[in-house]
Amino acid sequence: MSLQSIIAAWPAILGTLAIVLLLSGVDDLVPVLICLTHWIRHRKPAIAPSLGEFLGEERRIAIFVPCWKESGVIGNMVRHNVAAIGYRNYDFFLGVYPNDGATVEATERLAETFRNVHVAECPHPGPTSKADCLNWIYQRMTLFEEETGARFDTVVLHDAEDLIHPEALSTINRERATYAMVQIPVLPLPTPFGEFTHAVYCDEFAEFQRIDMLARQYSGSFIPSNGVGTGFAREILERLASERDNLVFDAASLTEDYEIGVHIHEAGQTQLFAPLKKGGKGYIATREYFPRTLRSAIRQRTRWVTGIALQCWERHGWGRSWRTRYWFWRDRKGLIANPVSLLTNLLFLVGAGDWIESLYMHRPWAFAVENPGILALCWVTLGLQSVRLTLRAACVAGIFGLGFAVGVPLRCFHGNLVNCCASMGALWRFLHSKAHRRPLVWLKTEHAYPSRDALLLHRRELDEVLVASGYLSKGEMAQVRAEMRADGDLAEHLVASGRLSDDEVCKAMSLQSGVPSGRVDTRRVKARIARTLPAHVEERFGIVPFGVERGRLLVAGASVPPANALEELKAFTRLQIEFQLVTKRNYQELRALL
Repeated sequence: MSLQSIIAAWPAILGTLAIVLLLSGVDDLVPVLICLTHWIRHRKPAIAPSLGEFLGEERRIAIFVPCWKESGVIGNMVRHNVAAIGYRNYDFFLGVYPNDGATVEATERLAETFRNVHVAECPHPGPTSKADCLNWIYQRMTLFEEETGARFDTVVLHDAEDLIHPEALSTINRERATYAMVQIPVLPLPTPFGEFTHAVYCDEFAEFQRIDMLARQYSGSFIPSNGVGTGFAREILERLASERDNLVFDAASLTEDYEIGVHIHEAGQTQLFAPLKKGGKGYIATREYFPRTLRSAIRQRTRWVTGIALQCWERHGWGRSWRTRYWFWRDRKGLIANPVSLLTNLLFLVGAGDWIESLYMHRPWAFAVENPGILALCWVTLGLQSVRLTLRAACVAGIFGLGFAVGVPLRCFHGNLVNCCASMGALWRFLHSKAHRRPLVWLKTEHAYPSRDALLLHRRELDEVLVASGYLSKGEMAQVRAEMRADGDLAEHLVASGRLSDDEVCKAMSLQSGVPSGRVDTRRVKARIARTLPAHVEERFGIVPFGVERGRLLVAGASVPPANALEELKAFTRLQIEFQLVTKRNYQELRALL
């Protein structure tokens, strides 16, 4: 189509686009109005007890983490979360595949280090779907229960790169007294302003968690699982297993998390989206990095759109209630709205370019429209879009800061490109699979583990770990703090005062940092191994090598080395470096070998 033909048909094109965008804009206000109505009716809600005041029993929780090619992140994920989680009665179950040797080895090392980490190996090669891996993890959990006599009350889903908030499991445990499914908010970790692709996730999730998820809750519709940070009652999973030949999660589904939320709602069970609120150093939410390149973002969102908008439509239709129908519409309208939004953006750029040229050439603007009805539609549509972007920017500013929120209007153009490509890709994949009578293939998302700065957000202080682990009471800790100097070292004071032993302090520091601890038998350490690294390097970082095992150089120290230490040590060895925390006495014994 030539520019002249576009200009000739411009009034009709503009009028049609304005009507579509007007309907979409009005629809986007509905969740806002639902939340506003709820707020007006419940201005003074009952004050729920804080987690510190909640003294209920810690139900046993199983955390399912499916893994495929996750050897680079799963170790850090488990070690950090074991250190950060302020909850004691839980176990990790890590799902792996026999043809992914690196991940199998990494998870087996974790199981050797932590008593509450267990490996669930699928009986067939991978990759399959996430749901298939989750089913085998569920089988491993039931086998563990048979072997030990334990029983898990709640199952929580997570991915291999997730940062679990210290209070997340406590929140799920508290709300599980009332609800069969509890969804903790999910938020992307912040990235630099210029990373537009990841920033789009920040914008959309901020708005989704602040408005859409709450509106679903208030309207009485289904709460979709986000796939991470979702806690399920054990009874619900057992019921699904009995209905599906022991397959809790639908292995053929591309978005098993979304669909299981629909199933639970249709079964008449209660669901809760835990409202976003502050806890400790940040919001009580699961944090992670989402795709940071255009290609990977389109790939992930193509799977989301295929599963949520098309596959779920095929399986569930439009539901039985008007509430379900409306939210199904909200989740599926992107098939139309996303291409229309991108088309509008492109026409806007063409029209803006022609307007600038018309000023320079002193000619009439070719895209000018004089029809008052169309002009009124355009102004109303522009107003609705401005309201939407303002609300999104407000949500983003509350979580990521005002400076980051300034970029929301610019990023909406990039977001429209990503979402349009995903919608077109989803339609092509779905129709192609139907035409060739082939099942849809699950597309894995590549995961990256957060930086040390992001991890520090969830790091617990040593005194908190000591009290939570039962080494000291709150009163005893307050007395210790009163005895110490302001700049004193807590660990040294506890040992010097005789309140705790060297071993007890070492174990507490291990819990705090998420690194393994233990005693190294110096009689088995060869002097040449202990002298593997230059003396000045060992002294600078406070570490001593004590063994070589399966391509790893094992080093020990009485304190956790700084973040850059292990990176710098790579210059002196080709082996992968693994750190172990030891007592100060044990460290001095190792130093004597040098």
